[in-house]
Amino acid sequence: MQFARRRRRGIIGGMYPFAEVESRAQERWRERGAFAAEEKAAGEKFYCLSMFPYPSGRLHMGHVRNYTIGDMISRHRRMLGCNVLQPMGWDAFGLPAENAAMENNVHPAEWTRNNISEMRAQLMRLGLAVDWRRELATCDSSYYRWEQLLIARLFSRGLVYKKTAVVNWDPADKTVLANEQVVDGKGWRSGADIERRSVPMYFMKITAYAEELLADLDSLSGWPSSVLTMQRNWIGRSEGARIKLPLAGRGDSLEVFTTRPDTIFGATFCAVAPEHPLAAECAKKDSRAAQFVADCGRLAVSEEAIKTVEKKGYDTGLRAVHPFDSSRLLPVYVANFILAQYGSGAIYGCPAHDQRDLEFARANGLDVVAVVSPDGKNYEVGEKAHLGAGVMINSGFLNGMENEKAKSAAVDALEKKGLASRETQYRLRDWGISRQRYWGCPIPVVHCEKCGDMAAAEKDLPVTLPETVRAEAGKPLSAALAADESFFRCACPKCGGAARRETDTMDTFVESSWYFARFASHDCNDAMVDSRAREWMPVDQYVGGVEHAVLHLLYARFFHKLMRDAGMYPKEARYAEPFSRLLCQGMVLKDGGKMSKSRGNTVDPQELIERYGADTARLFILFAAPPEQALEWSDEGVRGCSRFLSRLWSAGEEFSQMRKTILDDVRADGNGNNGNDDGILESARREIHQTLAKADYDMNRLRLNNIPSAAMKMLNAMQEFSAQCARGGFASAEKAKAAAALLDEGFGIVLRLLAPAVPHICEALWEKLGFGGTVADAPWPRADEFALAQKQTADVVVQVNGKKRGQVTVAAGADEQTVRAAAEELPAVSRDLSSRAAVRKVIFVPGRIINFVAGD
Repeated sequence: MQFARRRRRGIIGGMYPFAEVESRAQERWRERGAFAAEEKAAGEKFYCLSMFPYPSGRLHMGHVRNYTIGDMISRHRRMLGCNVLQPMGWDAFGLPAENAAMENNVHPAEWTRNNISEMRAQLMRLGLAVDWRRELATCDSSYYRWEQLLIARLFSRGLVYKKTAVVNWDPADKTVLANEQVVDGKGWRSGADIERRSVPMYFMKITAYAEELLADLDSLSGWPSSVLTMQRNWIGRSEGARIKLPLAGRGDSLEVFTTRPDTIFGATFCAVAPEHPLAAECAKKDSRAAQFVADCGRLAVSEEAIKTVEKKGYDTGLRAVHPFDSSRLLPVYVANFILAQYGSGAIYGCPAHDQRDLEFARANGLDVVAVVSPDGKNYEVGEKAHLGAGVMINSGFLNGMENEKAKSAAVDALEKKGLASRETQYRLRDWGISRQRYWGCPIPVVHCEKCGDMAAAEKDLPVTLPETVRAEAGKPLSAALAADESFFRCACPKCGGAARRETDTMDTFVESSWYFARFASHDCNDAMVDSRAREWMPVDQYVGGVEHAVLHLLYARFFHKLMRDAGMYPKEARYAEPFSRLLCQGMVLKDGGKMSKSRGNTVDPQELIERYGADTARLFILFAAPPEQALEWSDEGVRGCSRFLSRLWSAGEEFSQMRKTILDDVRADGNGNNGNDDGILESARREIHQTLAKADYDMNRLRLNNIPSAAMKMLNAMQEFSAQCARGGFASAEKAKAAAALLDEGFGIVLRLLAPAVPHICEALWEKLGFGGTVADAPWPRADEFALAQKQTADVVVQVNGKKRGQVTVAAGADEQTVRAAAEELPAVSRDLSSRAAVRKVIFVPGRIINFVAGD
């Protein structure tokens, strides 16, 4: 059976018709409701979620990467037989929409909903396997009414409360920011320098869950270790002591918190935060102190901001008495680096063993006394404080102790004096959720002159944000909301008298802290979630950027526990955390930097899809880098992916034609003629299944970039096999039929491997080649163990003194003697060995390497 003259090499010129292919595939999925997730359906549940986007109006390549990664995981799990839920929604409230709308003279509601329509169409062009029936937008009252209900109930229980607090004020966005939203002393969105202000606001008591949030991190084995470390550090559990230092000449004391009571003998000053009562007392009497306190108000209140400022202080004139030596009086300063919200808002300073204290002491001419020595000897402190362990010196009754033992001994002694108590502190602060803006969820609290502050009545929920509000010239929309009588005037839920609604709105991180649960109960009209949430939760695979490691992910974990304790989930280990596995995708870079309009290095996904198709965009995004690493954009890489898809399209026609030719010749000739060696079939099939086995291993470990590589390798092997078929016949009709079957099998495997990555072209080829059904519903391919075990030969590398001299092909399982004999016949090996002394040793690894170790 000679096929060469009849074979079509068939690379169809130009690009395949991607626009037609993608449109048809998406239409078929819509008609069939292909990705509608149903509860109680067959298969293990798998909830895959990519962090929902803010509707800016245009997709960027970061979006494309995020959602393509999630989609590949979802489609793969679907092919494994899982019942997969992959929803989509919109994180729609927030200042960006409010500011952009005002700049464009459009209401934020109109701006946001127009953007959602635009971005929904763009996401659909990507061919995501999303259940669009579950789509939600956080700006819809049908969504936020439920968080208002929870907040109202939490307010009644004291887990949401109001107080005047020193906060981070963003002067550009004119709103409060949480500590987590201050980056290097600047607003995370605006980039403006943050100021301190005292503002009455609402807080969620996340600190009540600090220990549980910390402990449950140990159960998150599917999270990146870097994210777990960031959360542990942010929660920041520390064991220490609260110590009372009597104030000389007064009847009161200064309370300080320290995690290093072992250093008490090294204390040379005390410092209080600018908001501390002693600072206020001093400011009333001293105008210079008042000016210093006012200057401190221009600093942010986060630890990150404090770390970088020049350490300054003002001497109050007060003196604290050292608890173990009444003759030592410690000057008390108001200092710009002390945070009111941490500990007691006051410290004793031990410059020798705290770098911040050392910088302050040097600037103010204060003593520096070393009390912990690495070797037990006295020493002079240089530019760096000694932060490590050691032996106590210059410390009275603590001298000679290891400093860890001295911590306990010091507190014991202070407790006997009635001056100390052991205490656990957390770096984590309660979550301030008030924002002075319009485009957000109204806080469901009512102010009554007679009854005080109380939660809005549940029958009055939702408190709907009025979308008729218009800003006055030069004023923010938040001012218009505060002046809108139709919104703020209401009746007191308790006495029925005149009352006023709260006009602050919530931090948008509240909305994004529970949306994943609402997806599971998207059409529930009588509760925040229903029993379907218990079926789908937790999210099995969450995908998003590492920039959300502290903000969103910590808040979402907290909110999930609140919902559990409100009875929405059982108190079982399964529901302890909202996200079982987390993948943090890397950024998309171009020209070595993050894509941004200011740099002029952006790539418009819409233009890319119009020019090359969605599958090309998806393939490049997945193939160019491992998902958790940064991806460097390459126009040539995109073109290469486009060429590969055109080659794949042509290969379908090529293999179909070759299969037909083989079978036609079998029917015509009836018998084979001796042509191709019988081993060609086994070799080709073995290579296909070896590649498949490796791809399956990589897919299960989310090494997504290796899957297109495996498909490319497999396609190369099949085209080589097709070429071998064209060069000659087979020994029998049975072998010829097996060759035709292998072309079917191999290309079917290629299509199923690629389907999660490039679903449109695979769907079209699957249908065109008559595989039956749809590739989206086809099972994930599995390597045939028989094919893997079929290898008849082994290629053994031959070395002399560790340097490669050639390769021999021997029977699989050949022993050392056989391999050695074949190796010694290689001319290069023979020449090398003849020029050396006798072979001292032979190192043999069966099936892989033989190395002759010979003298010079």
